[in-house]
Amino acid sequence: MRQFLAALLLAPLACAAQPLADARQLAADQGCYNCHGEPPRRYVPSFREIVARYATYRGRLDGKAEQALVDRLHHGSLFSHVAAHERLTEEQARALVRWLVEGAP
Repeated sequence: MRQFLAALLLAPLACAAQPLADARQLAADQGCYNCHGEPPRRYVPSFREIVARYATYRGRLDGKAEQALVDRLHHGSLFSHVAAHERLTEEQARALVRWLVEGAP
């Protein structure tokens, strides 16, 4: 019975970890590490810097804030019209934003 209860309590954690792992793989598949990896490409923030910037949203990312970050990733930045960002679907951009807000584990 204890094992069942433990599994029941831990199941949501395992489910939450899967989308984050998927987002990490998405970042690799989309070539995000080419610019935002360590060391980052010139004038491009590293994932570490982006995670630090997005840390204020951790645990309190509501729909409006999430959409603002998705829009910023997709269409707006200091150097707008980044082709790699524009190629992302809305769903992919949202997954990457959530991953970054959670610390890109």
